[in-house]
Amino acid sequence: MGPQRDGVWRETGITTSLPSKPNYRWKTPIGAGYTGPAVALGKVFIMDRILDEGVQNPSDSFSRAAVRGKERVHALDESNGKILWTHEYPCTYTISYAAGPRCTPLISGGKVYTLGAMGNLKCLDAEKGTVIWEKELMKEYKAPAQTWGFSAHPLLDGNRLICLVGGTAAAVAFNKDTGNEIWQSMEVSKAGYSPPVIYQVGGSRQLIIWTAENVNGLDCESGKVLWSVRFPSNASLSVSMPRLDGDRLFVTAFYNGPLMLKLTTDPVGAKELWKGGVVSENHRKTVGLHSIIPTPVIADGYIYGVCSYGQLRCLKADTGERVWATMRATRPERDGKIDESMNNINEDDRWGNAFLTPQADRYWIFNEHGDLILAKLSPKGYEELGRMNILKADNDMARHPVVWSHPAYANRSCYARNDSEIVCVDLSDKKSK
Repeated sequence: MGPQRDGVWRETGITTSLPSKPNYRWKTPIGAGYTGPAVALGKVFIMDRILDEGVQNPSDSFSRAAVRGKERVHALDESNGKILWTHEYPCTYTISYAAGPRCTPLISGGKVYTLGAMGNLKCLDAEKGTVIWEKELMKEYKAPAQTWGFSAHPLLDGNRLICLVGGTAAAVAFNKDTGNEIWQSMEVSKAGYSPPVIYQVGGSRQLIIWTAENVNGLDCESGKVLWSVRFPSNASLSVSMPRLDGDRLFVTAFYNGPLMLKLTTDPVGAKELWKGGVVSENHRKTVGLHSIIPTPVIADGYIYGVCSYGQLRCLKADTGERVWATMRATRPERDGKIDESMNNINEDDRWGNAFLTPQADRYWIFNEHGDLILAKLSPKGYEELGRMNILKADNDMARHPVVWSHPAYANRSCYARNDSEIVCVDLSDKKSK
């Protein structure tokens, strides 16, 4: 979500129109995975997975059979995509959707922090790729392998590396330099998948931990629970990152829908303002936002996000009332046309996904078909300014081939990956050069 963990692209000199075909700066072959790239220190850091010789992933994506393979961390030269170093380690998966690791690397102070799908937490030297310290979270905290593995990106706060763990502790803060535990908080059976985030609310600085059972506010330095609001997520699908809007906190779950909380500072706490009235993912029944993968955006009193069947929806932040919905952002272009019909939404649209990134007065949208879209979003509706396909959708574990990896935007470029390559696409405004 970027250096401020808010998902906003703040560079200038970015193009305001898209050509029909991408201008690639480079392409580099890699293995499979859902990990997004991170760009820092003149490098691009990415994780992937390769299977052991003679091993195949199960034909049933929901199978949790043991699958032998190796997780890898790569550092690429930002200018040309050349792999500078690779760190790999054996890792047997016992999770559904076993393509590869989920969490984007975190880079700070010359170190790279990575979290693999089976809880291998590592601190590597960013220049050499050597191990500085490492943890096995499942073993050390008796954390069970959740259905979709460890998916919550770690958070760095001062000298604390904060991770969602599970087992004896929902959240653990490690010393970023040594790996020594600073604090642990909340024993849980299922931690969920939502990344930790810190928000300033009045005079209170709160660490938000959304588990499969509760939305929690913690003291950042001690891990002490300041408040907790029960919000059980069916199938433990607490996934997207909670978003702050003034003193309001918004979360959205696939089955359970949206919840808006009001955060108070005297005393420190939280109370429900509104929530969705339907526990279902069925688009015919839902009114609010039932996200399964992407984190929504809140702007000028409105919420924009992708719902359970691929509908990009706009809600009023005050009430949760739906303002509009469109299928255009998550459906592919075929024969020069995009099927925007809201009348033929079917099982093929289920889990439809797109990642939204605000930049200036517009949004960059990367959808599961590998399309990069430039659009404007407002209460008036969805205005598409252009799109181009930059990657082949080659992950075959969903209902159709998908790309379910968040891109990175840096150096006036988009960095995106699928299960076979990572690409860098130039998005600079030629007039600004």
